[in-house]
Amino acid sequence: MRRISNLTRVAVGVASLALAATACGGTSGESGGGGSKEDMGLAIAYDIGGKGDQSFNDAAYAGLQKAEKEFGYKTADIEPTEGETDADKEQRLASLAKQGYNPVIGVGFAYGPAMQAVAEKYPDTTFGIVDSVVEGDNVASLVFAEEQASYLAGVAAAKATKTNTVGFVGGVDIPLIHKFEAGYKQGVEETSGGKVKVISQYLTQTAEEGGFSSPDKGKAAAEGQIEKKADVVYQAAGLSGQGVIEAAAKAKVWAIGVDSDQYQQEALSAYKNYILTSALKDVGGSVYTLAKSVEDEKPLTGTQTFDLKVNGVGLSESNPEFAKIAGLQDAVNKAKEGIIDGSIKVKTE
Repeated sequence: MRRISNLTRVAVGVASLALAATACGGTSGESGGGGSKEDMGLAIAYDIGGKGDQSFNDAAYAGLQKAEKEFGYKTADIEPTEGETDADKEQRLASLAKQGYNPVIGVGFAYGPAMQAVAEKYPDTTFGIVDSVVEGDNVASLVFAEEQASYLAGVAAAKATKTNTVGFVGGVDIPLIHKFEAGYKQGVEETSGGKVKVISQYLTQTAEEGGFSSPDKGKAAAEGQIEKKADVVYQAAGLSGQGVIEAAAKAKVWAIGVDSDQYQQEALSAYKNYILTSALKDVGGSVYTLAKSVEDEKPLTGTQTFDLKVNGVGLSESNPEFAKIAGLQDAVNKAKEGIIDGSIKVKTE
């Protein structure tokens, strides 16, 4: 099969699937129809938090559902285990490849070392990794311009705040989440002319400590920021972000979601009136794009960057209140144009 490394700009409509992914719930495992090895298709291995996080992992599952429906093959989605090692991840990816699934995608940077090892052993399988770069002739690294979506979230926060204090809650203190914080802070500062203060907090130093999987930690962090007068809180914390949203709703201040349009998530419906917007990251679109490239026998490899230019990131506008805040929509649109034409250079750290 011919391999290509240029980005295929496939128009992917997976946003509506995110809600369906959430509604499915249940346990993860093999899904779809068919039985022979030849009709096995996409398999995904979830990151910490697993399916049901209403965010990152559920977005990946939405992409899997779209591929399953369109291509009519057997798929698999596998949950992580608590306290697992790189060896556990390696075994999981190898098992999927050995069974005949193709492509096999690790959802999250934590799969980096395992994928590096497994991809070399299964050269006829296309592998994908979300949020990390792994070198390999048969590996597609699916990365995003999170800082661009976060800049737009910062613009929205600066326009929505009444106290001139906003918050940021990061799940784990790592470079990937620093990108979210950097873009957000820059958006707030440049929109407000430096008049709005940003309070930042990371929940843990490592993922193993639960930074992406502990709603109670997210809730406590948000409550602390709200006590310091933050009336808009943006979270990039995976499952922990649900606690941030809960705390914001309880205090009747704004929360900003991440990755998926969290205003639309059924499990968060009790808090939706306080979810102003979400910084979108089309993880589902990237998953589907890789699956389609394999189905077309032109598998993508190399680094595939999903940014604002290709609608790989963005800002949701589902909450009707978004359009009611004076100057917010115009400011976001202006920022989008600036980022796309290069007049706004968004920081990553």
